[in-house]
Amino acid sequence: MISTLFLRPLWAALLTLAACSAPDRAENPDTTKATRATRPAAPEVPAIPPLRTDTAGQAWVEQTLAQFTLRQRVAQLVFPWISGRADPAEQQRMLQWVSRDQVGGLIVSTGTPAALASKLNAAQMRAGVPLLIVSDLETGPGMRLNPGGTRMPPAMAFGAAGDTALARQAGRATGAEARAVGIHLTLGPVLDVNSNPANPIINVRSFGESPEAVARLGAAWLQGARESGLLSVGKHFPGHGDTHVDSHVGLPQISGDSARLDRVELAAFRGALHAGMDGVLVGHIAAVGIEGPNAPPASLSPRMIGILRGPMQFRGIVFTDALNMGGVTRRYSVTEASILALLAGADALLQPPGHPQVIDGIVAAVESGRIPRARIDEAARRVLTAKAAAGLHRGGARVDPAAVAGSVATEAHREVARTVAARSITLARDRDGAVPLRRDARVLHVTYADGNGSAGGVLQRELAAGGVRAEHVRVGPGTPASTFASLRSRAAAADVVIASIAIAPFQYRSLGVSGGTPAFVEALAASGKPVIAVSLGSPYLLDAFPSVPAYLLAWDAGAAAEAAAAHALLGTAPITGRLPVSLPPHHRIGEGIDRRPE
Repeated sequence: MISTLFLRPLWAALLTLAACSAPDRAENPDTTKATRATRPAAPEVPAIPPLRTDTAGQAWVEQTLAQFTLRQRVAQLVFPWISGRADPAEQQRMLQWVSRDQVGGLIVSTGTPAALASKLNAAQMRAGVPLLIVSDLETGPGMRLNPGGTRMPPAMAFGAAGDTALARQAGRATGAEARAVGIHLTLGPVLDVNSNPANPIINVRSFGESPEAVARLGAAWLQGARESGLLSVGKHFPGHGDTHVDSHVGLPQISGDSARLDRVELAAFRGALHAGMDGVLVGHIAAVGIEGPNAPPASLSPRMIGILRGPMQFRGIVFTDALNMGGVTRRYSVTEASILALLAGADALLQPPGHPQVIDGIVAAVESGRIPRARIDEAARRVLTAKAAAGLHRGGARVDPAAVAGSVATEAHREVARTVAARSITLARDRDGAVPLRRDARVLHVTYADGNGSAGGVLQRELAAGGVRAEHVRVGPGTPASTFASLRSRAAAADVVIASIAIAPFQYRSLGVSGGTPAFVEALAASGKPVIAVSLGSPYLLDAFPSVPAYLLAWDAGAAAEAAAAHALLGTAPITGRLPVSLPPHHRIGEGIDRRPE
């Protein structure tokens, strides 16, 4: 039985969470208790409905649906993957999917803004019914409009800055650039509460480990996106933050019972749904604490999607996570997973390999009576309603190629990215007062990265521009011991060693510092050498070198983040960020040292 805790009003739940979560900013312990005790209850705020459209849009949905055959209705639920590159052979395949298979939309990956706009315009010209174009834009439009779009810091940087206005501005900028190239819906914000430091895939993709902060920042981000006309689909329901397995590889499990899920994981989703989020992406995550040891992926679970549709009263569109991921393919065929997802209550099937055969299989399941025809009609109606909510019924599917260049990577959007990066810089510790650097200091700068050849480059350049002369050396997991032997002698001659570490979550790749770097950094710190560790990604690095006397977090290896880290080290910019996660056993959530330019 689902706990009655699922039925609590949103604001009561969030107030409870706020009382037990660390604040976004460090508070005076003598006044915090009194403030919380006397704070009035927040008023109940009417929820904003998802997929808002006008009367003409509703009429278009019903008229279009009435004209579809069963196969056309099923095809509307399918969203194959395409790259954003200008690839003639791939474009021909895409046009076949549109004209022959009549898919409902596409999920698009990386390409330049001009290439993406051209490719998507070609697809829309071929489509009888406008296509709903979907993309992952977690780190802003630059995640897919690459090169050429604005890259935003990851969600955890927004958590460190703690400013909903910045989250809203970032959502607005992302929406503007996405719509300029023909993207209508983003699979974001990430609403996972990253309460598990060992999580291999969420990490800085999350706003943090406070459910209230994740809800608040996620709601602000999607409000900004909506202001630019971009639909939002939060993920990964019911929560991927407290897992130990990457769902690209296998089936992660969440072990919390319904009370725990309601208190932590679902609180973030409730906040975003209340703010009018249009859709939810259901992850390939087994809720074993609720459904037992043989729990199916939530994406295929009537009980888990039923929580969305029942107690959470969500009426928007439900996407599966990508159906080529190990979380489903290790246990099910793609067609069977698609059928089970629809029976569970999903509306849109993301990235199913061999989608023509998947469509055939679903049609056969309807004709045999396994899937009720009404379930297909309900799902197709939601997909069409999403298209109407994006304004596609008014002829807005194609974009103006001439307007693209002036709409992406604008100075205003880049300034948002720079501001977030600067406000997010967090100084977790500085035992010897090494930050800011002395201009005359002899500095050895060692950058560790796994596959990112440019990491640390902007940091090094900005330090030099600020008057700090630093020798820069790159290392990685495979760096030989002889290199570290040489580095030890060079470190002995330096006044300060900066160890910048660029590690970020990526599918099929483990998180963590490996090879000889941890021992090298830890030995330097243990010897008393001033060492400043700078995280350009994952915050969970201190277990690799717990003795470092200074630890600065920049959350990302993008240009804006590295420049902000350099300015903090130089003392030319304030440091005001707070940890949005705990770093056990070293630091608690909410910690952070303020530094102001002298």
